[in-house]
Amino acid sequence: MSLERELLSALAPWRDAPRWFVAFSGGLDSSVLLHLLSRLRQTQKLPPLVAVHVDHGLQAAAGDWVRHCRSRCGELAVPLEVRQVEVESGASLERAARQARYAAFEALLEPEDVLLCAHHRDDQAETLLFRLLRGSGVRGLGAMAPARRLGRGWLVRPWLSVSRETLEGYARQFGLTWVEDPSNRQVDFARNYLRHEVFPVLERRWPQAKRVIGRAAAHFAEADALLGELAEDDLRNAAGQGVPGWLPLPSLDLAALGRLSPARQRNALRHWLRAWTLLPDSEHWAGWRNLLDASEDACPIWRLTGGELRRANGRVWWLSGQWLAPWPAEALAIRASETPLPNNGQLTLTIGGKAPSGVELGALTLRYRQGGELMHVGSRGRRDLKRLLNEADVPWFVRQRLPLVYRDGELLAVANLPGLCPPGWEVRWQPPAVTAV
Repeated sequence: MSLERELLSALAPWRDAPRWFVAFSGGLDSSVLLHLLSRLRQTQKLPPLVAVHVDHGLQAAAGDWVRHCRSRCGELAVPLEVRQVEVESGASLERAARQARYAAFEALLEPEDVLLCAHHRDDQAETLLFRLLRGSGVRGLGAMAPARRLGRGWLVRPWLSVSRETLEGYARQFGLTWVEDPSNRQVDFARNYLRHEVFPVLERRWPQAKRVIGRAAAHFAEADALLGELAEDDLRNAAGQGVPGWLPLPSLDLAALGRLSPARQRNALRHWLRAWTLLPDSEHWAGWRNLLDASEDACPIWRLTGGELRRANGRVWWLSGQWLAPWPAEALAIRASETPLPNNGQLTLTIGGKAPSGVELGALTLRYRQGGELMHVGSRGRRDLKRLLNEADVPWFVRQRLPLVYRDGELLAVANLPGLCPPGWEVRWQPPAVTAV
């Protein structure tokens, strides 16, 4: 298949996108992609084309690269967006530069825009081998996805089955010029070491190594997709019932998870946790077993990056953000119908369906549990708050945050529990939301 047909076939699902952005470094790969797209739009109906160059400011020649990109885009009559980024210092300059670059791309994309990257089969083979050496699982060994969500749009890599040699042939045919990043020769960078030191040795023994490894990445990606479908089925079964509608915390039914094999448990949890945290390595999974096997009256916690899992009421709950932050233990005067709570969401109070007046608010205060609280509950008389919360199935880690409304030292109402409020009162607590990494 010709390079033109290969590209058009790969981009067929994206022909109706509002815009195509091309990640244009000025190097060989992106130069060929931009040149070919500019040719194809003369005979094909394509979305508007825009080139994007990210200036990391890491090389003395960065200004020359920007000028080169402007010149090439001017020749091709393609608009160019230049984005300057700051790369944070750290253990991995490669990773930090990549994160800064993709953050700039993500900020640029409007809904359903497509960012086209010129990664090719050689890049894919390097990625798989690099991740294999890091001990990645099936998902990681799928290497770079042909397409994935990026912010409000999509990142698409149409050339993962095309070799760099093929791109070089096209560049020679059309007399293209491109810039060379000197850092690509520095073998102290892991990927460069694989490219310049490892793959030449492999290819002397197995000339088709990159093609075969690239094919293996596709097999891993397919296996990961199947594992994802299995995880979705298992998570649906573990969604369970009986979770209070006012408690917007991700949770799963422990009994349903416990009926799965250990491998399926880990598979389901990996799929579920991706939205909120970096996935734990193999050694860290002991925390899950400790949480799953804990006794009913225990309060185990499994701490992960940016949050933690807690066990309560036969479920496992994900907590992060303000849920892990301290909140004031002092009483807080209620001065209005809506009261923001430091590190604990918001409280809304209505009486008879209306915002209470100043007289009704009177000496109302908001407090949190200290232990030993009693309240009057209709014909039942005075009851211990701990028992009332047990009856209402409020998870243990929520009870300490649940707002309590007092007047003149007497507990009048418990937020979100209508049976523990005076007639005509609605005390609604909007808890904090969880956050993603």
